[in-house]
Amino acid sequence: MGDVLKGKVAVVSGSGQGIGRSIAITLAGEGAKVVTNNRKPGSTGFVHLKPEHYEALTQEQKDWVNKLTKEYNGDAETTAKTIKERGGEATPFFGDISDFETAGKLIQTAVDTYRKIDILVNVAGAFGFSNIWEMPRELWDHVVPIKPGGYFNTIRHAAPHMMEQKWGRIINCTSLSWIGDSLNHAEYAAANAGVVGLTRAAASELYEYGITCNAFSPFARTRASFELIAYNMAVMGADSRSSLEMTPHPDGIGPMIVFLASDQTAHISGSCFNISGTSVGLYSKPETVASISEPEGGQWTVEEIMKRAPGMFEGYEIQVVKRMR
Repeated sequence: MGDVLKGKVAVVSGSGQGIGRSIAITLAGEGAKVVTNNRKPGSTGFVHLKPEHYEALTQEQKDWVNKLTKEYNGDAETTAKTIKERGGEATPFFGDISDFETAGKLIQTAVDTYRKIDILVNVAGAFGFSNIWEMPRELWDHVVPIKPGGYFNTIRHAAPHMMEQKWGRIINCTSLSWIGDSLNHAEYAAANAGVVGLTRAAASELYEYGITCNAFSPFARTRASFELIAYNMAVMGADSRSSLEMTPHPDGIGPMIVFLASDQTAHISGSCFNISGTSVGLYSKPETVASISEPEGGQWTVEEIMKRAPGMFEGYEIQVVKRMR
């Protein structure tokens, strides 16, 4: 057991399995008391893969999916149990943070059980598979209420406690998808872009109270990883199972989260990092890369824009991913 976070209390939403589970265990391993969380007890069936996609797989592919599904089962209770077995302190809480009142109860569990909350790590999330012109509203409404909606809920309830004690660390999980390059994931791209915006806004408002807020985009092997591979096998016939073995284990994410949650990072806020088991990177802020100005007459006219705007795009490459057919 380490002591980087000794005496701290952490809440980790979405810590039943995968990246969230690994983060919760790592925080506890450095001395934090942890409230673990996922929506409901047990974890069976598929998280993202639809039945019709599963049925389109060969039997050999189904066996591969079934094996990994069994390996990646877990919930808040099993994560808390692992923490306790390793000498740490943990309390499980089941509930969906997309519900405002439930998110409040999650935070209150930390306060009631351990008398405070110092660290909030939001990892909960969901996604599905659909191109944008066929996406059902139900898919959008399944994803966006969690990210960024649920993250707002937990921050809203945790912030007053952190403000009172003049110390807090809020760390939100986003995804490379926030850039918008992922095909068949418009809902997920929007959700994760929202997380980055929410993180920066919260950082600006809370910094004067000794509270930092940062985001991280993880690259690690999770349940979503193999379900995405299964989807691609079913829909596009693309078998990329070998890539899963080259994907870093989620245990490599936790150490950077410990760093961001520590006393050492009081000056780091409003940032977004990419993290894998072998590297950590800092994203740049969006910036203006080309511009035109000083229109005649003091403001733009259609005629002048049509004349001058093309010059702004010299050397410009289209900023979209070409769809594979």
